[in-house]
Amino acid sequence: MSGKCPQTAWISVCRVEDLEPDAGVCALVNGEQVAIFYLTQLNQVYAIGNYDPFSGANVLSRGLTGSLGGEPVVASPIYKQHFSLKSGRCLEDASQAVPTYPVRIVDGWVQVGLPKQGENA
Repeated sequence: MSGKCPQTAWISVCRVEDLEPDAGVCALVNGEQVAIFYLTQLNQVYAIGNYDPFSGANVLSRGLTGSLGGEPVVASPIYKQHFSLKSGRCLEDASQAVPTYPVRIVDGWVQVGLPKQGENA
């Protein structure tokens, strides 16, 4: 097997208790605005880009969370498009998507994963 296996750098962004249940918060992670959502019914944390491609504003962390067809989503607070919290794709316009980030909870800290920058990157 050849090729490089991608590594992840984990960045602690906040304590779990800093998250609002079923709502979003915004964190600046390595210069990027990341919207972090804690969905209590799923007991799951998600992280997506905060930039709404339809309005051109960093507002997705202010959107309403919910579920469409079993897919956890956030509705943009501007024009109400729904973005999957799992894949980042827009449910109303498949040509649009926002980045997603791996996220985990370690010792009460919410951590967002970014690709490690290697010497040959």
